[in-house]
Amino acid sequence: MNIMNVDYTTKIPNNVNLAEDRQVLKALEGWHPGYLDWWNDMGPEGFQESLVYLRTAISVDPKGWAKFDYVRMPEYRWGVLLAPQDEQRQVNFGQHKGEKAWQEVPGEYRAMLRRLVVIQGDTEPASVEQQRHLGKTAPSLYDMRNLFQVNVEEGRHLWAMVYLLQKYFGRDGREEADDLLRRRSGDEDAPRMLGAFNEATPDWLSFFMFTFFTDRDGKMQLESLAQSGFDPLSRTCRFMLTEEAHHMFVGETGVSRVLQRTCDAMKAAGIEDPNEIEKVRALGVIDLPTMQKKMNLHYSLSLDLFGSEVSTNAANFYNSGLKGRFQETKIDDDHRLTNDIYKVLKLVDGKITLVDEPALTALNMRLRDDYTLDCEKGVERWNKVIEKTGVNFRLELPHTAFHRQIGEFKDVNATPKGVIVSDAEWAKIKNDYLPSTADGDFISSLMEPVSEPGKFANWIAPPKVGIDNKPGDFEYVKIAA
Repeated sequence: MNIMNVDYTTKIPNNVNLAEDRQVLKALEGWHPGYLDWWNDMGPEGFQESLVYLRTAISVDPKGWAKFDYVRMPEYRWGVLLAPQDEQRQVNFGQHKGEKAWQEVPGEYRAMLRRLVVIQGDTEPASVEQQRHLGKTAPSLYDMRNLFQVNVEEGRHLWAMVYLLQKYFGRDGREEADDLLRRRSGDEDAPRMLGAFNEATPDWLSFFMFTFFTDRDGKMQLESLAQSGFDPLSRTCRFMLTEEAHHMFVGETGVSRVLQRTCDAMKAAGIEDPNEIEKVRALGVIDLPTMQKKMNLHYSLSLDLFGSEVSTNAANFYNSGLKGRFQETKIDDDHRLTNDIYKVLKLVDGKITLVDEPALTALNMRLRDDYTLDCEKGVERWNKVIEKTGVNFRLELPHTAFHRQIGEFKDVNATPKGVIVSDAEWAKIKNDYLPSTADGDFISSLMEPVSEPGKFANWIAPPKVGIDNKPGDFEYVKIAA
């Protein structure tokens, strides 16, 4: 079998020769009905019978890996897809640097590796659960289709992690795979493992911010796992990154289109000052200061996903060759980090200070810094959209210490500029920097569905080009009556 192409002859599409691996195929086929039950219960509500113009992977060749066609989401062919194997690949970091990459789980790292796979796996169905109501308020069929594409691919990413659990971790792996379907986003008794994945996604601006900021965290984590000395995990993550790129595209272009529409409406109405919020809102668009507040919220929630700035777990993962740094092989150092240092922001005597830490224990901080740089580039592209319209306003990422629940700054109140304030002061100014209930209510009031092909809600501009080069009035979703 050509592992570049996907075999669709089994119930589980794959390019890992499942037909020859009867035990794993049987385990996955046994898991399949539970997955479909989960999808029907927790996937997009109200649209399971609709025909959606979706892309499906037919190959793992980056040049032509997907085909587009109408499909009902429960009939989407979820499968197991790994990037091609490099026979010469080595472990590129940590104490095993230079060894041949592992094709089986090293016994001493079994528990650590399983934990990495489970945490990554748990985020995938969580975002589907968080977004399940959004189809009902989609601002266009184009946006609805993009939401559903993201959802089915998050479902496929769950399959990717479940394959690793079922194939390489025996009974423990099977139990973990079942638990991935048992937990639910925001559930009091069985919540998802990471905080940001238990937050509600109440509206489309939240969805766009989530796919820009939180899926970008996903990209950084997948890039780090793609460096893993455990080759099946590396190959799995390398192909997942191909799909993840679209999710961030949806977020970045979604926010760009909201900014474009707001600025165009302000210009048409002769409103010069972006802070005339009520006047701008009266136009039926989202004012720019509220966009900044939503950005503050989603960026700070996403920073928490990186964990504590200084972490022995991260050091152990690295030393063991299980999880590397972002683009590890492009970094010019010894890839062991035994004597290296890295500067970390910490709270010292009530002041935010840069402190030297061993590079090994500061790996979370380094990955977070890489993440922030990546976010800044996207925010700069948003600012260019505003700039081109002539509106005088700039979006800015808030300070690292702002609104944190995990790590060095979880017990302090800091403004977006990084000024530490008292609890009493924070209570007074909080709504200046984070979306208030009133802001949420206003955004919700705009969330009227638009389902006529080629039409868009008033608060968002049309995209520059269609999906798969389709014309502007293409019917991306054929909504079942």
